[in-house]
Amino acid sequence: MEVRIVQFPETKIAVAEHRGPPQFEYESSKRLIEWRIHNRLSLGDHRTYGVHYTDPYTTPPADHRVDFCVTYDQPILPNAQGIVSKVIPACRCASARYLGSRTRNLAAIYLFNEWLPQSGECAGGFPMFFHYVNVGLPVQDHEMITDVYLPLK
Repeated sequence: MEVRIVQFPETKIAVAEHRGPPQFEYESSKRLIEWRIHNRLSLGDHRTYGVHYTDPYTTPPADHRVDFCVTYDQPILPNAQGIVSKVIPACRCASARYLGSRTRNLAAIYLFNEWLPQSGECAGGFPMFFHYVNVGLPVQDHEMITDVYLPLK
């Protein structure tokens, strides 16, 4: 797997926060989709991210946390979907691209469990995050493209 070291720019995001069991993540992501449609944010102009605070495979379901995000640099008014404003900070990252289902991202597993211990690098203070390069209903699991970012110190 090809790993690149990149400088990720500060990125303002609109966020649907998910807290709780991974099997309910889709309900949280639907709130972001609804908000995105309501605000007419095109897929081409606004990138989609997931900020993963916990590993759903090792974290008790009640403690699982992930933010589903879309790039957005305007103020976010109170809204029915509970979308809030946050920032992915500028950070130096190890990055790898994964092609396939987002259910079990092998690039994330590789970066954290294999590449990081052998690299001489240390994980940074921000959680691993994912850029969902292609999103939407016509995208099949085998066509999914996800860029994984592991912030470094």
